[in-house]
Amino acid sequence: MVFCELRRWPTMFATMMPVNSSAIRAVGYDGHTLSVQFHTSDTVYDHPNVPYSVYWELMNASSMGAYYNRYIRGKYK
Repeated sequence: MVFCELRRWPTMFATMMPVNSSAIRAVGYDGHTLSVQFHTSDTVYDHPNVPYSVYWELMNASSMGAYYNRYIRGKYK
């Protein structure tokens, strides 16, 4: 007989915060994963292994959409 142990690891969920951007509706960050939701969709895109510095720069960018496209999109999967 084979027994399988199910382990439950603590999971953190980032609270999505509305942002002032023409492209991005809301952003969440749990210290590891950056979550982004655009105005054009209800889908939340998760980007693992994002350093805090990238999150901070996104939140302080003059154009959040441009920053996302240049420094985040396609780079964190």
